[in-house]
Amino acid sequence: MRAKFSSVFKASAVSATMLAVSTFTAAAADLGLMVAPGASASGSSGIVLTCENGREYPISPIAVSVAGELVTASVHTGPRRSIYVRLVPMGVGYRYAGKGFWIDGWRENASVNFGNNSSVACAVQRS
Repeated sequence: MRAKFSSVFKASAVSATMLAVSTFTAAAADLGLMVAPGASASGSSGIVLTCENGREYPISPIAVSVAGELVTASVHTGPRRSIYVRLVPMGVGYRYAGKGFWIDGWRENASVNFGNNSSVACAVQRS
């Protein structure tokens, strides 16, 4: 009987730990960019990165979670150039990473990084 109680206690402890970890992970995922209702892959999401270098980088969603968080997107960096980015899970804030390009941020503040040696501070604007 004692061995059964011990195994049940261990199983419930593991379950409680996993629940706590999954709750923390879900809360961390909630810190990504939120997309306006009705945004689609073909349309505009209403999210634009307005940066200190005088440029604006519109974001077009590709995949959006059920909660409305941007999961994958295209960031338009030029007239005929866009970069595919994907949400990378982090503990605090958000990161959208693509090939040689990533966006780090917390709420309306973001930093756009063009490789290891070039970054610019930006503000997330929603229309």
